[in-house]
Amino acid sequence: MYIQQLYTSCLSEAAYYIESEHEAVVIDPLRDVDTYINLAEERGAKIKYILETHFHADFVSGHLDLGKKTGAPIVFGPDTETRFPIYHAVDGETFTLGKVKLEVLHTPGHTLESTCYLLRDEEGNPHALFTGDTLFVGDVGRPDLSSGNLSKEELASLLYDSLQNKVLPLPDSVIIYPAHGPGSNCGKNLGPDTYSTLGEQKKTNYALLAVDKQAFVNSVIDGLVDPPQYFPINARINKEGYESLDNVLKSSLKLLSIPEFNELAGLSGSVILDTRKPEEFVNGFIPGSINIGLDGRFAEWAGSLLGFKDAIILVTENGREEESVLRLARVGFENVNGYLGGGFETWKTSGSPLDMIIEVDADELALDYKFDENLMVVDVRKEVEFGAGHVKGAQHIPLETLKDPGSMAYMEDTLNIYVHCAGGYRSVIASSLLKRQGIHNIRNVSGGWNAIKEIKTIPVEKESSVLN
Repeated sequence: MYIQQLYTSCLSEAAYYIESEHEAVVIDPLRDVDTYINLAEERGAKIKYILETHFHADFVSGHLDLGKKTGAPIVFGPDTETRFPIYHAVDGETFTLGKVKLEVLHTPGHTLESTCYLLRDEEGNPHALFTGDTLFVGDVGRPDLSSGNLSKEELASLLYDSLQNKVLPLPDSVIIYPAHGPGSNCGKNLGPDTYSTLGEQKKTNYALLAVDKQAFVNSVIDGLVDPPQYFPINARINKEGYESLDNVLKSSLKLLSIPEFNELAGLSGSVILDTRKPEEFVNGFIPGSINIGLDGRFAEWAGSLLGFKDAIILVTENGREEESVLRLARVGFENVNGYLGGGFETWKTSGSPLDMIIEVDADELALDYKFDENLMVVDVRKEVEFGAGHVKGAQHIPLETLKDPGSMAYMEDTLNIYVHCAGGYRSVIASSLLKRQGIHNIRNVSGGWNAIKEIKTIPVEKESSVLN
């Protein structure tokens, strides 16, 4: 028996490859499926099944492309409705994989079709549970994303029953392999690890420590924030189907000359997306560009800030054009119209107009904070981050709220606006969005809150209403 967790940090997503006697199964694959095909080929195995734990909301799964390329059936649990052929597994059904078996445990609650897969070893003993979004390390799946007409309270109640009746009776030694790790928006506050044991979760997971069903429901729904805008779109794509990734790459990877780039950029609905590192972007970029750097949580912020009907044209580091398209496709974007050949350097050497973002360090913010009456500090972190500590008098404007044109129209030209996040990645995205809205009197604080909090002359405060 062989198990490999294939973890993608920028999406906090875990897919799984399981093999016995040269027969393999893939659970919750990403859209770029060659990883799993190559792994099976390297190990001399054949992919026999593709198992889905539920309709994912935070990424487009690779079940369709993997099924077409391998011939393996796509398996979903009970109560699943799709617009493409699948195998409907029955609660308690088992799938044989070499000398091991996978048992279907229908666990509705996160969604109605949510299903866990219990791996039994060669002796038939419970070895590992692939929990999808039903049970995470330190958390459980949020019950407010999608499932018919049921309320989040009703879904949380179903989730309680699923955990009590299907998961908790298993041996404490069972390894818990969830679909997500820290940073995922599919739960409230996932722990730092990407796997655990059931026994450890019984001791430490707040949701499993609830004394009864009502306490569980209250604890799970308390403090839920709105999910990213792309979640329902991705869930629908996973349910209804999508274009093959090979075709998306073929149509998107068009090298554009500067005249071709300018022509596309001038069309209504076009968006220039610059995927370079923030520290490179601030020193020069094409006016009107939005920066979302590939080396951060790229797909998540692209899904949260870009429109799925936008016509995207790319500016990337040389050699990272395909990676940019691929990672956009992971969250459902199939509307890239090409990339600027030679990247920003081509634009720069052509003598075309440039823009830039002024960067300052925390020491300069400290001086201006003391003496500049027109200073405005804009904190674009999440609510819980802001609540835990922020510059006194700062305006809290979470990054995801900056996506709408004109949303910051109240920021007057007389203000000196200092933008920051935790470390600098999100604040550069925010600064590019503000620039795109015509607000140019901004400075990005290098090092963000991590640097600001070390400057003792900058007064800070907490927001108790957020923390309680």
